[in-house]
Amino acid sequence: MGLRLGEAVRHWAESRKTAVPEEKRLSAEAVASLFIHFCFQFGASMSGVFLTLYLWRLTHSLEINGAYFAINYAVAPLAFALGGWMIKRKDRMVTYRLGIAMIALFYLSVVFSGELVARYYVLFAVLNGIASSFYWVGYLTLMYDVTTDRNRIRFLAINMITFTLGGLIGPALAGFLIRQFEGLQGYTIVFGISFLMFLLAALGSFKIPMKASHHKAYYLKYVGLLMRKNRDWTYSLIAFLVMGLFQGLMLFLPNILLFQIVGREDLVGYLGVLYASLGIGTGMFISRYGTESKAKAFMFISTVGFVIGTAFILWKLTLGTVIAFMIIYSICAPLQGNTITSYYYRLIGVLPLKGQLRVESVVMRETFLNGGRVASIGLLVWLTSAAGSQVLPWVLAATAALQIGLVWLLSRRADEEPALDAAPAVHGPGSESGSRTGMKASS
Repeated sequence: MGLRLGEAVRHWAESRKTAVPEEKRLSAEAVASLFIHFCFQFGASMSGVFLTLYLWRLTHSLEINGAYFAINYAVAPLAFALGGWMIKRKDRMVTYRLGIAMIALFYLSVVFSGELVARYYVLFAVLNGIASSFYWVGYLTLMYDVTTDRNRIRFLAINMITFTLGGLIGPALAGFLIRQFEGLQGYTIVFGISFLMFLLAALGSFKIPMKASHHKAYYLKYVGLLMRKNRDWTYSLIAFLVMGLFQGLMLFLPNILLFQIVGREDLVGYLGVLYASLGIGTGMFISRYGTESKAKAFMFISTVGFVIGTAFILWKLTLGTVIAFMIIYSICAPLQGNTITSYYYRLIGVLPLKGQLRVESVVMRETFLNGGRVASIGLLVWLTSAAGSQVLPWVLAATAALQIGLVWLLSRRADEEPALDAAPAVHGPGSESGSRTGMKASS
């Protein structure tokens, strides 16, 4: 029976392999990166969601939660720049593995610190910002190296499915564990399991070989000149700034709103399963039907969805309206993130030096994205301290409405954009050819 089942699975895998056109198939390094990213997200989703609630349980202060994330994202651009310098001098796997190890140590320190996390939340925010930035600058650069213009949309969609699947399992398991134990003991167990998942990700990273680079020059000081010379690249960075305004609030505020309404961490986790399932469904749709020609349509749909979703919580802040808002967001966010990221990666391929600015481009992407996050969180903290929590839905609605600008930014000179068929070919991970082009999705 087991033998027949194994043969059936192998037959199915072979049939799927032949069903995918050769140019869209993923390399062994790409598959390994997806596995590592799943382990990372599994651990990060278990701990990240409930770190917010952990701080809330300890402080009951929206200001402290907001300040924690604002500091985290404010540190990120500097840490990204340092991580990019390390990639240029060494290799992207050095920064990548260091990021995984630091994240693991961060959550291990949360376990041992216990309630001291609330007292030293500034220090923990800085440490988390540095560790996460090292991971992401390594992973975003790696995604460029293991994909081509021909398979990038498919890789990004599968990456989103993998990332969301980890986000589906992690919160549900964490919520269940927290519910089984009294006080804060459940949180300690969750953070401990997260540490083990990060350790597994670190071990898996050794499946991807190191690659010596012959281009060690770090051109970050020239990005200002490049922004003046290339308007399309500047527009894309502004797009990430606008996207970050909404993301900054969505990364922590919905979980606090849900917890205030239901008062149970496990229910927050179980609702996370619903949201993640919808994200996986969207990822599967993009993987099958997503093309560059649909980019503006996807952006339009996601923007309209965000505005409609925030209209629910503007009308009335209840469990039903928050869930409705999160359902719409879970469907629309992948459309937005995949579209902007794919566009940005293709744009990197036509920048000077043909792909050698990929590290600098990743650093600038995160600088603008995190700048938007810090700005919206700072505005939220200031408004709630001045006018009370009733302004929360209005801040969300305002940042959602600003996403309309992304449709305009993505449409700028779209007709002049080079066709994929005319773009130079992307060489494999082992090549350092100057003709390399193209280049992830979100945190």
